[in-house]
Amino acid sequence: MSNNQVIKKDDLVVRFAGDSGDGMQLSGTLFSDASALTGNDIATFPDYPAEIRAPHNTIAGVSGFQVHVGTHIYSSGDKCDILVAMNPASFKSNLKWAKKGATVIVDIDTFTDEAIEKAGYTSDPFTEELMLAYTIVKAPISSFTKRIGQEKGVDNKTADKCRNMFALGIIFYLTHKTLEHTFAYLERKFAKKPAVVDLNKAVLTEGYEYADKLELIHSKIVEVAQADMPKGRYRNITGNVATAWGLLAAAERAGLKLFLGSYPITPATDVMIELAKHKALGARVFQAEDEIAGICSAIGASYAGAMACTSTSGPGLSLKSEALGLAVMTELPLVVVDVQRGGPSTGLPTKTEQSDLNQALFGRNGEAPCIVLAASSSANCFYWAYNAAKLALEHMTPVILLTDGYLGNGTQLFRIPKVADLPAINPPIAKANDPEYMPYRRNPETLVRQWAIPGTEGLRHRIGGLEKEDGKGSVSTDPENHKKMVYNRQEKVKRVANYIPEQEVMGNPDADLLVIGWGGTAGALTLAVEEMNNEGKKVAYTHFNYISPLPKNTEDILKKYKKIVVCELNCGQFVNYLRMNFPQYPMQQYNKVMGLPFEVSELKEMFNKILGE
Repeated sequence: MSNNQVIKKDDLVVRFAGDSGDGMQLSGTLFSDASALTGNDIATFPDYPAEIRAPHNTIAGVSGFQVHVGTHIYSSGDKCDILVAMNPASFKSNLKWAKKGATVIVDIDTFTDEAIEKAGYTSDPFTEELMLAYTIVKAPISSFTKRIGQEKGVDNKTADKCRNMFALGIIFYLTHKTLEHTFAYLERKFAKKPAVVDLNKAVLTEGYEYADKLELIHSKIVEVAQADMPKGRYRNITGNVATAWGLLAAAERAGLKLFLGSYPITPATDVMIELAKHKALGARVFQAEDEIAGICSAIGASYAGAMACTSTSGPGLSLKSEALGLAVMTELPLVVVDVQRGGPSTGLPTKTEQSDLNQALFGRNGEAPCIVLAASSSANCFYWAYNAAKLALEHMTPVILLTDGYLGNGTQLFRIPKVADLPAINPPIAKANDPEYMPYRRNPETLVRQWAIPGTEGLRHRIGGLEKEDGKGSVSTDPENHKKMVYNRQEKVKRVANYIPEQEVMGNPDADLLVIGWGGTAGALTLAVEEMNNEGKKVAYTHFNYISPLPKNTEDILKKYKKIVVCELNCGQFVNYLRMNFPQYPMQQYNKVMGLPFEVSELKEMFNKILGE
C-alpha cells in the first residue's frame, strides 16, 4: 500500500450490492471474516431479494450484504460509509443506504444505456449534485476482470463470476486490510481446483492494486480500531447456526439424543441443514413431507425420550398449531423454533419482521399455553435455544423460540463456550417400577408431570389428544376434571416465572423515558439509548427475552416511569400484550413494518419527540 494518510475510526459500515449471482453475499462474508480475524467486532445483515431469480439488471433482483465492523458492535449499522454497486439497479436501490459523503464504488462497465433504462433511470444517473454529495469511483471492474481471465486462459463467462473479487480487493485497500485471510479461504475452498484459486487471487490482487493507483480514494482509507474482547475461541456465526448449536449443546448437557423433525422454509431452513451435519453428535434430522408431519414426528420422538425440536417460519407455525395443542395436552417437552419473516400468507419470505408474536402466544384452539422466548442477537441465539430446551425438558411443555430473518441470516462474533460450563438440565424422568407412578402425578411446586420413557419397566401408560383424568391420565370428559386440568396446564407455565431471572433495566437510573423492546431489535435499541444518554438525555431501556411468562418484576419496572414507548417490527403485538396484562400503565408505541430492521436515527428521532411532548 502507498504511504497515504489513514483515517482512524471506531466503526465502519460497508454495503455490497449487485444482481443476484454477482456474489455479494460471498464478498460480504469474506470481508466480515477478514475483519474478525484482524480483531474487529462485527455484525452483518444479508438483504436477499424475495424473488428466486428476478430479471437481470432489475431492482427486484438486487442482492445486498451490509457489514458493520468496529470496536464494539451492537447492530449491522444504519447507513453505510462505503457502498459497492455492481450495476445500475443496485446503484439506484441502494444509494439511499449511503451516508452523505460516502465512498461509492460502481462497476462502470455495467452502466450501458439499456441497463440504465431498465433500472428506471430516465437520464444520466451520475448527476452533478450526486457527484458532489458522494465520492463516486467509476471502476472498470468487468473489463479488468475479463482481461485477467483472458490472461489465465478462461472464457469471459467464467471470468465474469470473479467480478466480486475485484470489488472486494478495492474494499480491502480502502479499509487498510491485507489479502492473506481471503487467499487462505480460497486455497481451502478450492483446494482441488488450483486454476480457480489462481484466477480469484489474481482478480482480488488486481482490485487492490487498482485502488492503490487511484488517487481519488487515497484520502479515503480507513483503519478500524480493534475490539477489546475477552480471551477465548471465536467464530463468525449466523443466528440459525447458533440456534442449531444451542440445541445440540442442550441435548448433550441433558444426556439425550436430539431429534429434529422439520420441513424446509425460508428463512429457517439453515437450522435443519446445520443439525443434519452433526450425526456424529447424536443429532437425528428428519425432513418431513410437510410442516404437520414435521412437528408430529417430533412429538413422537419426544414421547420416545428424545430431546425433540421442529423449526419453521410464520406460515409453518400456523400449520403446526393443532399439533402444538397435542404437545400441550400430552405435556411433552418440545422446542419449536420460529424464524420470523414478513407476512401474512407467503408475505416477504426473505425479509425480517416480528409479526408472529400473537400466533406464538394465542394461536391454538382451546386453552393451550406455551412458554415463549425470543432471542435478541445472532450470537445469543445459541443461549436462547439452550434455554428453550432447558425449560421444555424441565417443565414438560412446548417452548416456542422466536428469532427472525435479521438474526437468523445475520452474523456476529460468537465466543464458543464449554458445554460443561452451561447450566445443568435435569428432565424429570420417571424411575422404573416406581410404585407411586401415575402419568399425570405432579410435582407440587412446579406442577410438572414425570416423563415415562416407553419400555421402562412398570411405567406403562396411555397418551393422546383427548382430555386426561387428573393423576391417572385416562380419558375423561368430566367438567370438574377438565377445569382442573386446564388450570394445571396454565399454572404450570405461569410458575416458570419462578425459575427465570428478573427483568433488568439499562441506561439512566433517573430516566424520563423507558424504552421497551423484545427479540431481534436489541442492537439498534441499545445503541440508540446509549447515544441519547451520551447526549445528556435521560432514557432507560429494558429488553424482553422471556415473553410468556413475563418476568415477575415486570410491573415493578413499568410503574416507575411516566413515559413508556414499546418499539417493535410489527403493528404493536407486544405493546398490546403488555396492555392486556398491565392496563393501568399508559404506553406509547413505535412500529415499523417494512421488512427492514430499525435504524438508530429513526429511533432517536422518535425518543426525542416523546421527551419533548
